[in-house]
Amino acid sequence: MVEDKKMQKTGMHNLILENRERLSISGVVDVESFNDEMVVADTELGLLIIRGEDLHINKLSVESSELSIEGYITSCEYNDKDGRSKGMGFFAKMFR
Repeated sequence: MVEDKKMQKTGMHNLILENRERLSISGVVDVESFNDEMVVADTELGLLIIRGEDLHINKLSVESSELSIEGYITSCEYNDKDGRSKGMGFFAKMFR
């Protein structure tokens, strides 16, 4: 019952990874930063950090909440939204 309420509140969020070369993400609120080794996206379920090599954003649509990334993807990591508001900044979490 609690999970149903959470899904109604946050909507849908999906990750589709194809051969570690293409990543499609739905439920994206914003892209906070990106370069060829890391993309930091704010999703409905928390901060998502995608790491890899030669990464580039093919599609970003805030209206449909979709993000498409290509390159060699080595990891996807979530940080809860609650953790960001506890006094630790983004870089403090990255380097702990």
